[in-house]
Amino acid sequence: MTEVALAAPSVVVADDQALVRGGFRMILSAAGIPVLAEAADGQEAVAAVLKHQPDVVLMDIRMPDMDGLEATRRILAAPAGRSCRIIILTTFDIDHYVYAALTAGASGFLLKDVSPEQLVAAVRLVQAGDALLAPSITRRLVERFAPPPAPGPAGAQAGLAELTPREAEVLRLMARGLSNAELAEQLTLSGATVKTHVARILAKLQLRDRVQAVVLAYETGLVRPGD
Repeated sequence: MTEVALAAPSVVVADDQALVRGGFRMILSAAGIPVLAEAADGQEAVAAVLKHQPDVVLMDIRMPDMDGLEATRRILAAPAGRSCRIIILTTFDIDHYVYAALTAGASGFLLKDVSPEQLVAAVRLVQAGDALLAPSITRRLVERFAPPPAPGPAGAQAGLAELTPREAEVLRLMARGLSNAELAEQLTLSGATVKTHVARILAKLQLRDRVQAVVLAYETGLVRPGD
């Protein structure tokens, strides 16, 4: 069966530095990716996203008036923003703000000195529904910044209870940083079967992508740092 190519993702760029916004616009436009709007602070970002409903938002964390973290929360809480994929922009590869953004629903983060090729690839990756962060990087963030395991929200606990033993095992291995290929090898499963397990885990736990699955596994105590 021939796969249907995705249309070029539309983007909103939110950063308080005009030079950064302009540079990203040039890179994306050259790759055939339209930038629908730019925003200089979090309030402008929320307004632009709710108006234009882009596929992907490039969101700086540290902006005046309203930071990128609060803007991320407001966008993903709004019906018009729930389908957006948010990529956090930062100058630090490990930052507690990044962890907070992941728990709020962001799909990953990029350093601002990212290459043009990496920027374009990242936007297309999250448009396709994948998490931008490698599982190992997600684990490093969670282990550094997650609070001690404690009973999570009732919905999360109920979701965990709905997982089959195999799905719970897959989630534990995901949280420890294994990729789909590594999961398939360790569990002696086909790649397609692993993808099915991952999709069912996300659906049962009502999560956007693998990043949120890893965070939930640590915060509910299903997996503990150092395991």
